[in-house]
Amino acid sequence: MQPGERGEVPGSGTPPFPSQVDMDTELLTVTIVKALVELAGFFLLGQGLLYLLAGKKPEQNLAYQILCVLTGPVTRLTRCIAPKAVLDRHIPLVAFLILFWIWVLLSWAKGQICSTVENRCEPDASPAATAKPGVVSRLQASGADSPS
Repeated sequence: MQPGERGEVPGSGTPPFPSQVDMDTELLTVTIVKALVELAGFFLLGQGLLYLLAGKKPEQNLAYQILCVLTGPVTRLTRCIAPKAVLDRHIPLVAFLILFWIWVLLSWAKGQICSTVENRCEPDASPAATAKPGVVSRLQASGADSPS
């Protein structure tokens, strides 16, 4: 790492905190794994919704087949770790619940990593998070949208 790059005190060649570089790696790892868990969870959720909407033969639906391919590794792993008493048709639901609890644990871990050093994680600066109340909320606050 060159002096002046992210994570270093300019001119010293060392990170400002001894474990800050490790925390950057930990934070990056937890964030990436959390994103992958979210992606797999959304694929399973989409597969479930498409199963409900596809009618009598969801296996013939191309979108459903694609989602089955994308969720295949998660459902196979769930089948390996689930007891034999769990029916095969329930495996996607069990996989979703396992992914949900993994997501909760990863969110907690990310919070712990962010809280170890002050100002470690920056708040969301997206336009949606920083938006001021719009026309709809001003109308609701003034009572103009209520029926007369």
